[in-house]
Amino acid sequence: MAMDWLGSIVSINCGESLGVYQGRVSAVDQVSQTISLTRPFHNGVKCLVPEVTFRAGDIIELKILEIPGPGDKQQFGDLHQTELGPSGVGYQVGINQNGTGKVVKKPTSSSSTPQNIPKRTDVKSQDVAVSPQQQQCSKSYVDRHMESLSQSKSFRRRHNSWSSSSRHPNQATPKKSGLKNGQMKNKDDECFGDDIEEIPDTDFDFEGNLALFDKAAVFEEIDTYERRSGTRSRGVPSERPARYRHDENILESEPIVYRRITVPHSVNKEFCTDSGLVVPSVSYELHKKLLSVAEKHGLTLERRLEMTGVCASQMALTLLGGPNRLNPKNVHQRPTVALLCGPHVKGAQGISCGRHLANHDVQVILFLPNFVKMLESITNELSLFSKTQGQQVSSLKDLPTSPVDLVINCLDCPENAFLRDQPWYKAAVAWANQNRAPVLSIDPPVHEVEQGIDAKWSLALGLPLPLGEHAGRVYLCDIGIPQQVFQEVGINYHSPFGCKFVIPLHSA
Repeated sequence: MAMDWLGSIVSINCGESLGVYQGRVSAVDQVSQTISLTRPFHNGVKCLVPEVTFRAGDIIELKILEIPGPGDKQQFGDLHQTELGPSGVGYQVGINQNGTGKVVKKPTSSSSTPQNIPKRTDVKSQDVAVSPQQQQCSKSYVDRHMESLSQSKSFRRRHNSWSSSSRHPNQATPKKSGLKNGQMKNKDDECFGDDIEEIPDTDFDFEGNLALFDKAAVFEEIDTYERRSGTRSRGVPSERPARYRHDENILESEPIVYRRITVPHSVNKEFCTDSGLVVPSVSYELHKKLLSVAEKHGLTLERRLEMTGVCASQMALTLLGGPNRLNPKNVHQRPTVALLCGPHVKGAQGISCGRHLANHDVQVILFLPNFVKMLESITNELSLFSKTQGQQVSSLKDLPTSPVDLVINCLDCPENAFLRDQPWYKAAVAWANQNRAPVLSIDPPVHEVEQGIDAKWSLALGLPLPLGEHAGRVYLCDIGIPQQVFQEVGINYHSPFGCKFVIPLHSA
């Protein structure tokens, strides 16, 4: 009866101390009441030994996982010879004097004959103890655990015969997948069945193997082959024509000249544009002469004021946030700009800038002190500014106490330096410094002493003056002076603006 269970795959629970073992039944000893498993697994991990023997007293529970068929029993009868010593490798089983079996490695072929590599089912070169009594089966032990399963086995056979007889004649008989599953198991054993001891402990020498590869010689051989055959290998990229950007010229041009503007006097300070063009500074006297000659040729003060107001307002709108701030969705967040103007032409330029800002939905507050007599240019600009939604104040008390978005400074004028001592001027400077808003100065003069209001940005007209660090970052605007007007005052001029009317300048 116990011989029927040889080759069955069982699960043996030996309690918490020994754990659970799974394997195929290889032998049952009736005398010593033991059972042996081949290819054992302990708690789901493959054991390092090929066979494990258990005593009856250590077994708590025994479960049969798979019952072999009739053909498998005959095949398993030669299990010891098949697994412990394949003839191709040359293993034989011998018996010692004490009655225990021992695997003896004995080659059966000549040394010139190639030997097969042992698989997972083969026995390693180590000796394995085998008892000859393990080939006998013990009915007393196995029957106690398996008698109940024999009835279920006979019932399952009767049920299969009844199912095959009652199946429809046209219905195909399902094929067994045991062969396919066995092939898959053999493939898995060949791929993942190596023991951990066979894995080499030494690391792979990457540097040593890489040094064996002569890359220069290989590429030279490839190039030689390509020159002879006129072909190109797939791994080498082909030569492609040069690609140009949208702002690059395909035709070869002359060398770039970065110094296109020269002045008739010594230059105190030089600036450069984003494209690298050099822009020299001019003195206040040369700048005043340039504007006078331009006015004589038709570029009147009104035109200059209008052009300055447009350029200054464009720069201010950009500083306020541009389209991100000034759009219909942000009507509730109108920016506020405070204009500080004096009673001179510089102040008229600021009033013109404020008018354009007010036309672009900016809340403008214009500060201009009261004077008995004003310049005509200021009167005209105030008349236009009064038609906008801007607010004009003459007292510093009417200026906002909360910080504004931008302060535009047009208080200073080189020709009216005495205004710096006026109380309204000092009060305006104190308010601007206390408000802590960023300051934009339009056409600031060059002061030998420190200016009262430190600007973050300064906007120069035509050509910059030698401004100091107090002017902040310098920008240059084009007010429409023709090139021949520059030449008339002794300036060799070539426009550095390109496609813009306001460009930034950097200290050279």
